[in-house]
Amino acid sequence: MSGVQASSPTSDLDRLREAACEAWIYGLPLIEIAATRASRAGFGGSLNTFGHMRNLANHKMRAVTTPNNDTLYTSAQIDLSAGPVTISLPASGQRYLSLALMDAYTNNFAILGTRTTGPDAVTFRLIGPHDTSEGPNTLRSPTNHVWALARILVDGPFDLEAARAVQAGISLQGPESSEAPVHARRSAPWNEYFTSLDALLVANPPPVTDLALLRRIAPLGLGQGDFDPARFNADQAAAIEAGIAQARTMIRTSGIGGVNWVDGWSYPRSDLGDFGQSYGYRAAVALAGLAALPPVEAMYMRGKGESRGLYDGAKDWRLHFPADRLPAVDSFWSLSLYEATPDGQFFFADNPLDRYAIGDRTPGLTYNDDGSLDIWIGHAHPGEGRESNWLPAPDAPFALFMRAYLPKAAMLEGDYRLPPVTAA
Repeated sequence: MSGVQASSPTSDLDRLREAACEAWIYGLPLIEIAATRASRAGFGGSLNTFGHMRNLANHKMRAVTTPNNDTLYTSAQIDLSAGPVTISLPASGQRYLSLALMDAYTNNFAILGTRTTGPDAVTFRLIGPHDTSEGPNTLRSPTNHVWALARILVDGPFDLEAARAVQAGISLQGPESSEAPVHARRSAPWNEYFTSLDALLVANPPPVTDLALLRRIAPLGLGQGDFDPARFNADQAAAIEAGIAQARTMIRTSGIGGVNWVDGWSYPRSDLGDFGQSYGYRAAVALAGLAALPPVEAMYMRGKGESRGLYDGAKDWRLHFPADRLPAVDSFWSLSLYEATPDGQFFFADNPLDRYAIGDRTPGLTYNDDGSLDIWIGHAHPGEGRESNWLPAPDAPFALFMRAYLPKAAMLEGDYRLPPVTAA
């Protein structure tokens, strides 16, 4: 095996290790989106075509981590390299609807729908970063690869068909695109991971604002389309592997997210969903909450749990909202429960009620005489008269996530805080 040089000073190996750590973290969102693009997020269909998930997500959905059970999903993986596409959204009236447009780095560069374009129908053109065409209702993507993900609120089982009718009105017209190439996954060996990352960086060039990081990872030779693992000798390969091991540890321990806990809940940072140069935070979100919306559209709060953000399902838990402390939202809120995978992702757990979330639209939700609300959480049945407010848990560790769509200023500015989850 040929190397860059016959022998590398320790400082050079240290720089290579640090570069590998940074590059692995920097590239993780591109790798995760590429995996979603290759599988089309479980929606079927080809590139530049919307696929519709016609039912609410349940415990069998494992395509994207932390799905919600509140909205129908409609998804398109878009390739703008062959030209622009035209997307139409139907009138949604009072129903919450959003279409998030994410670049290859998982940044939401635009969100259309209830909050921004209103309740009426809208049609717009989406163009690539180098497209010179203009026109009314034109949006420019920072990258040629775009993930368009729509969420359509379902206001209970009786509302499913009406929500599907709105969903069917979402359409896309544009040039045909070849199938998405299959890239390495995050678990791949370093040579495969960086070979794929090299190709993804060529297809989706980084912004100039990432230049400082790109200079730090330059020893790896990424982003030119000619990454060659064979150019590194055994010592250099070992340094790269050590850097990636460090990066994986940082991801697992969530040390790069900068979590801020208040009354047992973490609150999203202001740069969630449009991350700028917060590469570590962006990578952590790509792993545990891929396709997260910015706080102005939706806020995601995670319960602290007992250990590493997890609660014991064998115990009984209670979330009590005083009458004057119900979530401050202009649309809806829900509390979702997930089982955790060993690599830090979250999916719904099977349960006897087929209830994966509970919130302000849950049929039969019962409020106390004083207007307060109790939610009972755990594996065991909470007792007579409480089933309507029960969020069933597996007999195993689980995570809690609160979603607040179109949060009011009080929540966005930190004046409103969720009450703690306590032992029942």
